Amino acid sequence: MTGNNLIPATVLSRKAVVYIRQSTPGQVQNNLESQRRQYELVDVARRWGFHDVEVIDDDLGRTASGAVDRPGFERLVSGLCTGKVGAVLCLDASRLSRNGRDWHHLLELCGLVEARVIDLDGIYDPCRPNDRLLLGMKGSISEFELGILRTRMLDAARAKARRGELRLSVPIGYLWHRDYGLGLDPDLRVQEAIRLIFSRFRELGSARQVLISLTADNFHFPRPSDGRKTVSFEWVPVRYRSVISILKNPFYAGVYAYGKSEKRTEIIDGRARKSYGHGKPLGTWEVMLQDHHEGYIDWSEFERNQSLIAVNAFGQKGGVKSGRGGRALLAGLLTCGRCGRRLGVVYSGRAPGHPYYRCERINQMLAKPRCMTFGASRIDPAIGREILRAVTPMAIEAAMEAERGHRDNLEQRHQMVKLDLQQARYEASLAERRYAACDPDNRLIAAQLEKSWEAALRRVEACEAALAQVRQIDLATPVPDFNDMATDLATAWRAPGVDMRCRQQLLRTLVTDIVADVDDEKREVILTIHWKGGQHSQLRISKPKSGEHGQSTPQAALAVMRSMATRWSDADIAATLNRMGMQTGQGKTWTARRVGALRTVHKIHGYRSAEKNGEWLTLTEAAQKLGVTAHRVRRLIKEGVLPTQQVVPDAPHQILATDLEKDEVTQFPRHRGPCRIKMENQKSLFPGI
Repeated sequence: MTGNNLIPATVLSRKAVVYIRQSTPGQVQNNLESQRRQYELVDVARRWGFHDVEVIDDDLGRTASGAVDRPGFERLVSGLCTGKVGAVLCLDASRLSRNGRDWHHLLELCGLVEARVIDLDGIYDPCRPNDRLLLGMKGSISEFELGILRTRMLDAARAKARRGELRLSVPIGYLWHRDYGLGLDPDLRVQEAIRLIFSRFRELGSARQVLISLTADNFHFPRPSDGRKTVSFEWVPVRYRSVISILKNPFYAGVYAYGKSEKRTEIIDGRARKSYGHGKPLGTWEVMLQDHHEGYIDWSEFERNQSLIAVNAFGQKGGVKSGRGGRALLAGLLTCGRCGRRLGVVYSGRAPGHPYYRCERINQMLAKPRCMTFGASRIDPAIGREILRAVTPMAIEAAMEAERGHRDNLEQRHQMVKLDLQQARYEASLAERRYAACDPDNRLIAAQLEKSWEAALRRVEACEAALAQVRQIDLATPVPDFNDMATDLATAWRAPGVDMRCRQQLLRTLVTDIVADVDDEKREVILTIHWKGGQHSQLRISKPKSGEHGQSTPQAALAVMRSMATRWSDADIAATLNRMGMQTGQGKTWTARRVGALRTVHKIHGYRSAEKNGEWLTLTEAAQKLGVTAHRVRRLIKEGVLPTQQVVPDAPHQILATDLEKDEVTQFPRHRGPCRIKMENQKSLFPGI
């Protein structure tokens, strides 16, 4: 510090710079006295004899720890380098810098241009060793003070967090109450919205599917309209960000967590840059207190949700994936029994293609031959039959549970619409009271309040219409007959309204994993099914032979055709198969032409005489055996002497070989000349001849 506090005239001829800074935006808004004292340094500069005084306040709300850019400080350094600055005025050393690099760099520049550093204690000349030593100590103390303050504050916050008393910002659905601390949001509509997301995820097992389901129901989710206070909300259509943030937040499981993220420091352009909000793994959190407060779910369900979300990630290794639809029942569920990798699904053939299961990873990553490839046409139905066999003993209980879940879903949807209507009516009542309390002479305010009231009434009408529409849809939609489903699970499994995603979800509720292998010698696919609960079963399915396609006619239909072929026409057989609900190998209905074509392929004769075993004969064969003409055999049939069978009228005659040996057939009189049939009432055209 200068002894006589005098400033040379050459320094006074330059300009003085008053540097003003506060560390945070909160200090800028609340610590107004500190601002006033710093701006008063302009008068101090004038009292010391400076006529040109510049104020630099660009760094208000910016820390001086060196972690962020300070345009005001850089402007000050640039002015010192030009030699136009004669003095730098600050309230104390901590205003200029709280890190040694910037502080000593500033003092070095001031010493080079013989600029003074002025604070409320006096004037310092960085060219003098004693003043330079004193300024260096002040800068070190300022930097040390910042570290001490930060350490004390963080230690106090950690100690309070370990007791679960540190008031962190809470997610939607919770509030810090002044009297009894942390608790659920008293708004029942907010609570029901969060519970609905968890229940849908329990049902669907995918965050994306939860979003699609809620969007289809025109679901709205609360968004804070008052910043981080989460006291007032505006209801907007649900977004994926809202769904996934709720599912991943342990706070909803009753867990008080602190230290979930960390800061990282990087050197950019010679300066340390700190970034915050980098998440840490679950086991490395500083504080995690379970059962700290009332949760929407328990901790075990939260862990299941996290594991399911993790394995659902596309292209990531892990356990069984959630059901995503498609045409393959076992997509994401099969594990290769040779390399342990997941089997993928590929489609081959004419569009839309036939699904195949293939172990592809080993070929893609290591350029080795694929472990196995097999079609889904036989595998999926076989697994479906195993599922039905496992569910059949519990069909009645499952039907009752499905009926209860159906009722719960309807009630939950009605409850959300009712709460929306209740909120709208409250807002309309509040708008009415505000309008009634307004002075009628204040027309500007009264007109605005009237518009708000009308908008609230329109929202009430819209909510009432939505509730009526939901009730009408429920009345128009037929209630599923769960009792019939319990007695005929196979029909329910194959019902057109049941999509592949639903079947995949049912499969995943019963099966943990399926390990697949192929027996090349026996041409069989070996499936080891790991059921929930620890049970295991093995299923062996034959692979199709070369040239064998998967559109073969069911054996049951062929059996019906063989039993009816010798007695009924092709049209009658087709009608019977259609009444029995059987289809062709291509899933089509039966016609007489299709029955005839299939009989030809499988060599199913339509007449007994076609079997050529000597028991039944055709008319020509009977004539040859008797040694007569076919005309004589027809006469025997017409006279009723020789019995025959016909499938339909005018069909070929079928004659039993033993009937030809009867006496009335062999001794039937033979006529010489043309055969004439005498009629009693017939008159001759030529009576005189």
